[in-house]
Amino acid sequence: MKKTKEKVLQAPTRFIILLTTGLIALVIMIGLSLYFGAETSVTLKDVINGLFHFNENTENFNEIIVRNIRLPRLLADIMVGACLAIAGAVMQGTTKNPMADSGIMGISSGSVFGVVIIMTFLPNIDRLGRIGISCLGAAIVTFLIYAVAMMSKRGMTPDRMVLSGMAISTLFSSVTTALVLKEGTSAEMIKYMAGSSANTIWLDIQIAGPFFIMGTILAIVISRNLTILSLGEEASKGLGANTKLIKLCSTIVVLVLSAIAVVIIGPVSYIGLMIPHIVRYIVGSDYRFVIPGCAILGALFVTIVDFIARMVMPGIEFPIGLVITVIGVPFFIFVSRRQDSKEFSR
Repeated sequence: MKKTKEKVLQAPTRFIILLTTGLIALVIMIGLSLYFGAETSVTLKDVINGLFHFNENTENFNEIIVRNIRLPRLLADIMVGACLAIAGAVMQGTTKNPMADSGIMGISSGSVFGVVIIMTFLPNIDRLGRIGISCLGAAIVTFLIYAVAMMSKRGMTPDRMVLSGMAISTLFSSVTTALVLKEGTSAEMIKYMAGSSANTIWLDIQIAGPFFIMGTILAIVISRNLTILSLGEEASKGLGANTKLIKLCSTIVVLVLSAIAVVIIGPVSYIGLMIPHIVRYIVGSDYRFVIPGCAILGALFVTIVDFIARMVMPGIEFPIGLVITVIGVPFFIFVSRRQDSKEFSR
């Protein structure tokens, strides 16, 4: 009892340390990402002018690179990392499934299916429409996952959720592949499916930004209720929590944030699995600390991975989705072996 009390008292301190360290590291990565890249002649002055004194009529190509290529890409990395990490934390909190992730559970496959439908049949639709259809695809898959998982005699268990997600994901991925092959867009889709923020433009940020902010704020608002919900359905109701409303808000958060990530960068898995586990290991299971911690650490993680992917082979776009998968698969195996351990999920 005494040990538990000490952990609770220390949680805010650990959270402050995580937040401070994460923000400092993120600021450093922002500077490095803007300064380094395929174009090696960019100077510190170009970075400062591109950020604070940019003129649309400038003839300085380096300032244009900083402002219109590197900055939107950097913001995309930050948004996608935060989106997927928050979505993963919310999913794990509502389903009490330590393996939950929008990619692993198959939700991203619905978003990808929606994007492929757009690229195939509605190529002229605006980016707002892309986010809407991506959300719709994710919603359909989510409904199917829950429906299949509930068919079991034991009801909806974490294991059934993962298996249902994988089955539905395989189905939608197969249909997506068939569409891609039929329409002859294999090269374009292979690049998209690998996951990359290289082609991000300011319009993507301007449209996705408000949804990202609203989804993050909603996740923070329901964070206290997520902590209560993690105690169990009956205990939550006994404490006066409206579990149906919490789950509805959680589903909205996951769908919107996952769809934004897929539209901007493509289907990237494992971020929503890894980051929440790491954050909970540091700050505990209070979602008032977990959600902001995931936002910072998720943004930092994707920014670092994209920076490494750019610097490994300068001038050649190495998809960050591949790098994250190489990191994520061993982590998935590690968590699956220790999911019953109280030590890791404390």
